[in-house]
Amino acid sequence: MIHIITDSSSDIPNSLIEKYMIRVVPMTVQIDGQEYEEGIDLAPQEFYQKMFSSPELPKTSQPAPNRFSELFEQFIDAGETLCLTISSKLSGSFQSACLGKELSRNSHVTVFDSLAGSLGHGLQVLMAAEMGINGASLENILSKLEKYRQEMKFLIRLDSLENIVKGGRLSRFQGSLAKLLNIKVMLHNVDGSAEFLEKIHGHRHSLQHLLDLVGERCTDFSDRVVGITHVNNIEDASFLASEIQKRYHPKDILINEMGSTIATYAGKAGLIVAF
Repeated sequence: MIHIITDSSSDIPNSLIEKYMIRVVPMTVQIDGQEYEEGIDLAPQEFYQKMFSSPELPKTSQPAPNRFSELFEQFIDAGETLCLTISSKLSGSFQSACLGKELSRNSHVTVFDSLAGSLGHGLQVLMAAEMGINGASLENILSKLEKYRQEMKFLIRLDSLENIVKGGRLSRFQGSLAKLLNIKVMLHNVDGSAEFLEKIHGHRHSLQHLLDLVGERCTDFSDRVVGITHVNNIEDASFLASEIQKRYHPKDILINEMGSTIATYAGKAGLIVAF
């Protein structure tokens, strides 16, 4: 049996975590002087309310290596263990898992860098878990994962620049001007990082443009699962899912709330589409 482990930034719906028996190592987030473990003592909606009302940007951090090593130890005599983490360009979780592997006595651990975030990472975890349950070997799973990782695309629509202002990367004046002009920012994945793509005027225009970008980046969705995550913005997430289904007819579409790790960077009403 192949045991699948991931960190909580993968934003996988709880029902699928339970279905595929995926073990999740929590990321941590600090807000207003309090530290929480993502998905354990801080649910997404609770985090959103704290984040929206806080004058400071939350601080997120990867799990300590011992959190990974303790979990790896549980499977020391139970077959292969495959751990998939958020992109090493976005967090230190991959390095922490690698250190956890070194600390563990389990010699059958493989750590895989998803080079993605949120459901871009989570979809890779789900593919590995499904293949494992269906009896695929670790070698076959890794081969498929490497191809999937290479093809993986994700697009991020920032509805608000408030968190960028809180983080000091934009002045309050610039943030206020962007709000006044109704400017939305689009990011995309480049070698595991989230890089600026373009700025767009208007809420509805930004959604329509996001849909166009999805179609430009993939011509055949017949075997693709699309993952959509949002920060307290189910209305836009559902609209995107409906339009993607009409336009591109993917194999499946998953919608979920962003956890605290990714939501800290996506900000209020942020959206991520991964495929």
